[in-house]
Amino acid sequence: MSPTFSYSDLLPIGDDTTTYRFLGKEGVSVVKLGDREFLQVDPQAIAHLTETAIHDINHYLRPEHLQQLASILSDPESSANDRFVALDLLKNANIAAGGILPMCQDTGTALVMGKKGQYVLTTAKDEVAVAQGVYDAYTKLNLRYSQMAPVTTWEEKNTGNNLPAQIEIYADSDHQDEYNFLFIAKGGGSANKSYLYQETKAVLNPTSFINWLDDKLRSLGTAACPPYHLAIVIGGTSAEHTVKTAKLASTHYLDNLPTTGDAATGHGFRDLQLEEDVLALTRTLGIGAQFGGKYFCHDVRVVRLPRHGASLPIAIAVSCSADRQAKAKITKDGIFLEQLETDPVHFMPDTTDEHLDDSVVKIDLNQSMDAIRAELSKYPVKTREIGRAHV
Repeated sequence: MSPTFSYSDLLPIGDDTTTYRFLGKEGVSVVKLGDREFLQVDPQAIAHLTETAIHDINHYLRPEHLQQLASILSDPESSANDRFVALDLLKNANIAAGGILPMCQDTGTALVMGKKGQYVLTTAKDEVAVAQGVYDAYTKLNLRYSQMAPVTTWEEKNTGNNLPAQIEIYADSDHQDEYNFLFIAKGGGSANKSYLYQETKAVLNPTSFINWLDDKLRSLGTAACPPYHLAIVIGGTSAEHTVKTAKLASTHYLDNLPTTGDAATGHGFRDLQLEEDVLALTRTLGIGAQFGGKYFCHDVRVVRLPRHGASLPIAIAVSCSADRQAKAKITKDGIFLEQLETDPVHFMPDTTDEHLDDSVVKIDLNQSMDAIRAELSKYPVKTREIGRAHV
């Protein structure tokens, strides 16, 4: 049988079902050249969009994420620790939504992906405009500067403005007169839980894969603040593409991928059944939201990619409780940013701290460290303690 040509994007991401809010039309216009209309975008529009996006993702969360937290409180199978963490995170979301204090003290590295339609015109280097917006947000708001510039191989200095950002802009022929963006603020904790494994075909069966994954998930631990949005990518045309796909999947950017494969094109797809199986696995690990319980993960995304026959990269990535990302777009109609939840109080339950659990151990911090360690050693790891000191 002779070869036949067929093409598909490796990641056919499907229709955009995002709800957006309108930021205005300043800096956006339509120009006609010959018989074709082009979208013209000024640098100030890109900078303004970026600044607003960085503000929003540091203060607001997606309603779906907040609902997942609220659901933990109503689940009779959740542990006291699960409920304690969920309620604390909901309280934190309400404080952050005031727009003054961010949801996490690690306000992250700014990651910006742009997809520029072929009929979009700009008058300057777009990366500079994005970087200006990142700079404006981090220097005007109460956001931490985390970026360390290498002065020599061994010496570093904080840049004092959270630049540089990771900015990647791609050509887009599918949305010819649109400029689409994904903004992420990625903290060090969740970034450190991104892993690449070079495996073999031996793990490409359900039993071997789940056994392999059980060990890897336990190694994630709780340092990146679960419950996690967990992403697993199996396969890939290169190691770097596998890891990048895992990061995108953890933001739910790839939710509308196909759910079946195609032998002709080899495009990526989501395996919905395996997602359910992995989520069930995470709920048997016993780790929970913070040492003990069911809710190690909110949800799971599994993406299967094509691979070279001699290579099987597998990537794991998480988005943590500071689930900070937002999509955006610039069209002929103006500038649009994903609508996040600005008033999360309605996700708060009637539950109070007294309803959670009464097994909190109080630790006197005025004791010596030896005495404190001896006291802590009496209790299992899942025990919640409150340290109290008096002057």
